[in-house]
Amino acid sequence: EKVAVGIDVGSGSARCGVFTLDGKLLGSGKRDTHMHQPVDKPEMYQQSSDDIWEAVCEATKTAMTEAGVGADQVAGVGIDATCSLVSLDTSGKPLSVDPDDPESPWNIIVWLDHRANEQAERINSQGHHALRTVGGTISPEMEMPKLLWLKENLPKQWDRAGKFLDLSDFLTYKATGVDQRSLCTTVCKWNFDAMPDSAKGWDDSFLQQIGLEGLTEDQIGEASKVSAMGESIGEGLTAEAAKDLDLVAGTPVGVGIIDAHAGGLGVLGARLDEDEVMDETVLEKRLALVAGTSCCHMFSSKEPVFVPGVWGPYTSAMIPGMFLNEGGQSTAGKLLDFITTTHDAYPKLQKQADAQGISPFERLNELVEEYAEAEGIPKRKACFLAKDVHVNPDFFGNRSPLADPQMRGAVTGLHLSSSLRDLTVLYLATIQALAYQTKHIIDAITEEGHAPIETIFVSGGLAKNPLYLQAHADATGCSIYLPEEPEAVLLGAAVLGARAGGAYPDIPMAMSNMNHQGECVLPFQLECEDECDISVPSLHGCKYQVFRRMIDDQLAYRDIMDGAFLD
Repeated sequence: EKVAVGIDVGSGSARCGVFTLDGKLLGSGKRDTHMHQPVDKPEMYQQSSDDIWEAVCEATKTAMTEAGVGADQVAGVGIDATCSLVSLDTSGKPLSVDPDDPESPWNIIVWLDHRANEQAERINSQGHHALRTVGGTISPEMEMPKLLWLKENLPKQWDRAGKFLDLSDFLTYKATGVDQRSLCTTVCKWNFDAMPDSAKGWDDSFLQQIGLEGLTEDQIGEASKVSAMGESIGEGLTAEAAKDLDLVAGTPVGVGIIDAHAGGLGVLGARLDEDEVMDETVLEKRLALVAGTSCCHMFSSKEPVFVPGVWGPYTSAMIPGMFLNEGGQSTAGKLLDFITTTHDAYPKLQKQADAQGISPFERLNELVEEYAEAEGIPKRKACFLAKDVHVNPDFFGNRSPLADPQMRGAVTGLHLSSSLRDLTVLYLATIQALAYQTKHIIDAITEEGHAPIETIFVSGGLAKNPLYLQAHADATGCSIYLPEEPEAVLLGAAVLGARAGGAYPDIPMAMSNMNHQGECVLPFQLECEDECDISVPSLHGCKYQVFRRMIDDQLAYRDIMDGAFLD
């Protein structure tokens, strides 16, 4: 029986999953990777491509052993990774990006590195039409600002550069020996122009305007070889890579993909009933929400939709033949960690959680129900516990739909108390705020002509939090679906491996056979037996109005202060 291998490289580890061709996980492996921050440079995060490849190989060997399958059973390999920038010299060796050590092993600028803030602001101020597919605003987390930073700050390293690759493209290059870039990485993070109304390729006028006119296709990828999801690369695994991975030389390798986008491929194809036909009309009414430390919101559409502050539309960046828009939240799980661990009542919460053998968040979810019950609030209406506490969750800036890194968090409704109940209410209000921000992103894209969103498919760490899921269902009015296979990103990579190996004729067919529906969380208005009871949707409607007002108010405060103290 043939299997598909999915490899996922996240911020802190490399993972591998071995799947049956109908999407069942047989075995998995994981190995941590190293992260380096230069001294006194908190905005910089660096990694090593050698370290990551070694981790990929170890994780793959572990997964294959656990799965109990032979290397000759692997139909194909799919690879996803974070959108980090890999630097190689002209001989293909790692080229340091460390500002303090030109010979360091650290040759990757990690996706979350913000060293290129100034370069991003400068690019945005020039207003080139190439920015239309990133919501009008380029992020310092994208590759062009990072390349410009390298050119301006490490000129000697710049002169030695042979190739710059997105991490997933580096990994497929390492595996196959062929430099075949992904349409996903290039259009999403490199400003590659693949719109139907343009000539597919690099925009020379954009590169010249921003100061990167000297880049060659040898360095950033030959435009004619940029490929969509589902295509295979070269002759598959080289003999050297096959030896490293303990697989068979020639095993097909699929075009790489960004990790969040792989999560979309791992969930969106699930049939909600046996007769459902998986086509573009169905897919464009679905949102893939990859929810963890941060969040990505993945929208697919038949026609391009331009939304200020929302990345895209990207041509065939996830599902071939469909346009992709990508919203996001810079902090989600990380914000909940911050709100919780910095509160005076956290030690008491931790003590209670430890006594029960559960996590602090599981205990908080219990406390929401306990405090609501004590105050006479029905369990299903526990959301009313946070009726008068409102949160703006932009503690680390706003990625979507404002695209404003200067936005900051805010809380209203506090009083002179720091009890465990206060922490519980603040936690609940923060979860609600994250749901309102998801609604804000959905509203922004549907107002520009995208099909209405009916269902949200959630994966990632926050998919394990029932309070988070219910808040999203109630705030958006959408049904929430979890995947049967919780390792959705690994499964999405395996979908690419299965397609590359010829197990399925196209990506949608692979998705519909390998994705399966798990638990469903209904919004209150679909779940409540009393059709006249609109209390919960009314609460969220009112709190959403406050949420939007808090944004406007913060912008007004900024105008007042900037008007008084900026030249």
